[in-house]
Amino acid sequence: MDTPKSKKLDVIIPAYRMHSQSFLNVLDGISEEDAMKRIDGKTNHVVWMAGNFLNMRYGLGWVLGLQEEDPYTELFFQGKALDESFNYPSLEELKKNFHAISPKVYQKLLEAKDEELDEIFEIGMNAPYFIENKLNFTGMCMGREDYLCGQMGLMRKILGYPGMKYDTHENLEY
Repeated sequence: MDTPKSKKLDVIIPAYRMHSQSFLNVLDGISEEDAMKRIDGKTNHVVWMAGNFLNMRYGLGWVLGLQEEDPYTELFFQGKALDESFNYPSLEELKKNFHAISPKVYQKLLEAKDEELDEIFEIGMNAPYFIENKLNFTGMCMGREDYLCGQMGLMRKILGYPGMKYDTHENLEY
Protein backbone atom coordinates (compact mmCIF):
# COMPACT_ATOMS: atom_id res chain seq x y z
CA MET A 1 0.00 0.00 0.00
CA ASP A 2 1.14 3.52 -0.75
CA THR A 3 2.08 5.67 2.22
CA PRO A 4 0.77 9.24 2.35
CA LYS A 5 3.03 12.06 3.49
CA SER A 6 0.41 12.96 6.09
CA LYS A 7 -0.43 10.39 8.74
CA LYS A 8 -3.82 12.11 8.91
CA LEU A 9 -4.71 10.33 5.66
CA ASP A 10 -3.89 6.80 6.83
CA VAL A 11 -7.63 6.03 6.98
CA ILE A 12 -8.53 7.99 3.84
CA ILE A 13 -6.11 6.24 1.46
CA PRO A 14 -7.61 2.74 1.83
CA ALA A 15 -11.14 4.19 1.79
CA TYR A 16 -10.40 6.05 -1.45
CA ARG A 17 -9.01 2.90 -3.05
CA MET A 18 -11.97 0.81 -1.87
CA HIS A 19 -14.39 3.38 -3.24
CA SER A 20 -12.61 3.13 -6.58
CA GLN A 21 -13.14 -0.62 -6.54
CA SER A 22 -16.77 -0.23 -5.45
CA PHE A 23 -17.51 2.36 -8.13
CA LEU A 24 -16.48 -0.03 -10.89
CA ASN A 25 -18.16 -3.01 -9.24
CA VAL A 26 -21.48 -1.28 -8.64
CA LEU A 27 -21.69 -0.18 -12.29
CA ASP A 28 -20.61 -3.55 -13.67
CA GLY A 29 -23.13 -4.91 -16.14
CA ILE A 30 -25.67 -2.08 -15.88
CA SER A 31 -26.96 -1.22 -19.33
CA GLU A 32 -26.99 2.35 -20.59
CA GLU A 33 -30.77 2.13 -20.84
CA ASP A 34 -31.22 0.95 -17.26
CA ALA A 35 -28.72 3.54 -16.01
CA MET A 36 -31.18 6.27 -17.06
CA LYS A 37 -34.22 4.77 -15.31
CA ARG A 38 -35.81 6.40 -12.30
CA ILE A 39 -38.11 4.63 -9.86
CA ASP A 40 -41.62 6.11 -9.90
CA GLY A 41 -40.07 9.41 -10.99
CA LYS A 42 -38.76 9.87 -7.45
CA THR A 43 -35.17 8.65 -7.52
CA ASN A 44 -32.09 9.89 -9.25
CA HIS A 45 -30.91 7.59 -12.01
CA VAL A 46 -27.63 5.68 -11.85
CA VAL A 47 -26.01 8.05 -14.35
CA TRP A 48 -26.73 11.00 -12.05
CA MET A 49 -25.35 9.10 -9.05
CA ALA A 50 -22.20 8.09 -10.92
CA GLY A 51 -21.76 11.63 -12.23
CA ASN A 52 -22.12 13.09 -8.75
CA PHE A 53 -19.57 10.56 -7.46
CA LEU A 54 -17.12 11.78 -10.10
CA ASN A 55 -17.88 15.40 -9.33
CA MET A 56 -16.81 14.69 -5.74
CA ARG A 57 -13.49 13.39 -7.05
CA TYR A 58 -12.97 16.49 -9.18
CA GLY A 59 -13.92 18.69 -6.21
CA LEU A 60 -11.50 16.92 -3.89
CA GLY A 61 -8.76 17.23 -6.49
CA TRP A 62 -9.48 20.93 -6.87
CA VAL A 63 -9.26 21.53 -3.11
CA LEU A 64 -5.93 19.69 -3.07
CA GLY A 65 -4.54 21.86 -5.87
CA LEU A 66 -5.38 19.84 -8.96
CA GLN A 67 -6.57 22.28 -11.61
CA GLU A 68 -8.84 19.92 -13.56
CA GLU A 69 -12.44 20.81 -14.23
CA ASP A 70 -15.21 18.22 -14.31
CA PRO A 71 -16.50 18.31 -17.91
CA TYR A 72 -20.00 17.79 -16.52
CA THR A 73 -19.84 20.13 -13.56
CA GLU A 74 -22.98 21.98 -14.69
CA LEU A 75 -24.93 18.73 -14.27
CA PHE A 76 -23.55 17.53 -10.94
CA PHE A 77 -21.84 20.30 -8.92
CA GLN A 78 -22.90 20.31 -5.27
CA GLY A 79 -25.45 17.57 -5.90
CA LYS A 80 -27.45 19.69 -8.36
CA ALA A 81 -30.93 18.24 -8.72
CA LEU A 82 -31.52 15.83 -11.57
CA ASP A 83 -33.18 17.57 -14.49
CA GLU A 84 -34.72 15.24 -17.06
CA SER A 85 -34.45 17.94 -19.73
CA PHE A 86 -30.63 17.72 -19.60
CA ASN A 87 -28.58 15.40 -21.79
CA TYR A 88 -26.55 13.35 -19.35
CA PRO A 89 -23.35 11.55 -20.33
CA SER A 90 -23.27 7.80 -20.83
CA LEU A 91 -21.96 5.44 -18.17
CA GLU A 92 -19.07 4.66 -20.51
CA GLU A 93 -18.13 8.34 -20.68
CA LEU A 94 -18.33 8.62 -16.91
CA LYS A 95 -16.13 5.54 -16.48
CA LYS A 96 -13.60 7.07 -18.86
CA ASN A 97 -13.57 10.27 -16.77
CA PHE A 98 -13.28 8.17 -13.60
CA HIS A 99 -10.08 6.56 -14.90
CA ALA A 100 -8.74 9.96 -15.96
CA ILE A 101 -9.31 11.89 -12.72
CA SER A 102 -9.03 9.23 -10.00
CA PRO A 103 -5.28 8.50 -10.24
CA LYS A 104 -4.52 12.23 -10.24
CA VAL A 105 -6.59 12.85 -7.11
CA TYR A 106 -5.02 9.81 -5.48
CA GLN A 107 -1.56 11.22 -6.14
CA LYS A 108 -2.61 14.54 -4.58
CA LEU A 109 -3.83 12.67 -1.50
CA LEU A 110 -0.48 10.90 -1.20
CA GLU A 111 1.41 14.20 -1.54
CA ALA A 112 -0.73 16.28 0.83
CA LYS A 113 1.05 17.58 3.91
CA ASP A 114 -0.43 18.22 7.34
CA GLU A 115 -0.19 22.00 6.92
CA GLU A 116 -2.19 21.86 3.70
CA LEU A 117 -4.86 19.61 5.22
CA ASP A 118 -5.20 21.96 8.18
CA GLU A 119 -5.93 24.95 5.91
CA ILE A 120 -9.38 26.45 6.33
CA PHE A 121 -11.79 25.47 3.58
CA GLU A 122 -15.22 26.93 4.20
CA ILE A 123 -18.14 24.87 2.98
CA GLY A 124 -20.89 26.64 4.90
CA MET A 125 -21.95 23.86 7.27
CA ASN A 126 -21.82 26.14 10.32
CA ALA A 127 -21.78 23.09 12.59
CA PRO A 128 -20.04 23.67 15.94
CA TYR A 129 -18.56 20.16 15.88
CA PHE A 130 -17.06 20.46 12.39
CA ILE A 131 -13.89 22.40 11.59
CA GLU A 132 -14.15 23.53 7.99
CA ASN A 133 -10.71 22.61 6.71
CA LYS A 134 -9.31 20.56 3.85
CA LEU A 135 -8.93 17.42 5.94
CA ASN A 136 -12.57 17.40 7.00
CA PHE A 137 -13.68 18.22 3.47
CA THR A 138 -11.73 15.15 2.34
CA GLY A 139 -13.62 13.06 4.90
CA MET A 140 -16.92 14.52 3.73
CA CYS A 141 -16.05 13.55 0.15
CA MET A 142 -15.36 9.98 1.26
CA GLY A 143 -18.71 9.89 3.04
CA ARG A 144 -20.52 11.17 -0.04
CA GLU A 145 -18.83 8.57 -2.26
CA ASP A 146 -19.86 5.85 0.17
CA TYR A 147 -23.44 7.10 0.16
CA LEU A 148 -23.58 7.23 -3.64
CA CYS A 149 -22.18 3.71 -4.01
CA GLY A 150 -24.87 2.51 -1.60
CA GLN A 151 -27.55 4.25 -3.61
CA MET A 152 -26.26 2.72 -6.85
CA GLY A 153 -26.14 -0.68 -5.14
CA LEU A 154 -29.79 -0.34 -4.19
CA MET A 155 -30.67 0.71 -7.73
CA ARG A 156 -28.89 -2.42 -9.04
CA LYS A 157 -31.25 -4.57 -7.00
CA ILE A 158 -34.36 -2.58 -7.88
CA LEU A 159 -33.49 -2.81 -11.58
CA GLY A 160 -33.13 -6.60 -11.33
CA TYR A 161 -29.34 -6.90 -11.31
CA PRO A 162 -27.48 -9.08 -8.83
CA GLY A 163 -26.00 -7.37 -5.80
CA MET A 164 -22.65 -5.64 -6.13
CA LYS A 165 -19.63 -7.88 -5.83
CA TYR A 166 -16.63 -6.94 -3.73
CA ASP A 167 -14.09 -8.25 -6.20
CA THR A 168 -10.85 -6.33 -6.44
CA HIS A 169 -9.33 -5.10 -9.66
CA GLU A 170 -5.66 -5.95 -9.18
CA ASN A 171 -4.51 -3.44 -11.81
CA LEU A 172 -6.44 -0.55 -10.25
CA GLU A 173 -3.82 1.30 -8.26
CA TYR A 174 -5.95 4.26 -7.23
